[in-house]
Amino acid sequence: GEDQVKIWRRSFDVQPPALEPGDERDPHVQEMFRDVPKEDLPYTECLKDTIARAWPYFEAEIKPQMEAGKRVLIAAHGNSLRALVMQFEKLTPEEILEVNIPTGVPCAYTFDKDWNVVDKHYIGDPATIEAKINAVANQGKAKK
Repeated sequence: GEDQVKIWRRSFDVQPPALEPGDERDPHVQEMFRDVPKEDLPYTECLKDTIARAWPYFEAEIKPQMEAGKRVLIAAHGNSLRALVMQFEKLTPEEILEVNIPTGVPCAYTFDKDWNVVDKHYIGDPATIEAKINAVANQGKAKK
């Protein structure tokens, strides 16, 4: 039902059912992942797992560039962005469950010297952004 799908899609540490090896969605058999070590390709993943991959990359590659004064654009899959948002905003697992990031809408963060968020805002028409947030929130709901 919708509640279980929401848990799988949005929760912090509940993994959805794993793909079967050879499933058409299995990254092990997809050409785009041919150069990724097979042991790094999961059959299932939750936000906790995504954070374990995305946050070290942010700290090693992106954060130093920002600290050097560069403006950095991050374009990523929604769950990777949710992983960063959870860390940036120091959200709890319960709070991140309700975060819906609108697809294709730029979001600007400003941090203080201690990496606390001092400003966050989406860039674009507010009504369009709200509609896109609602569209993401409604993904996985039963069609009526």
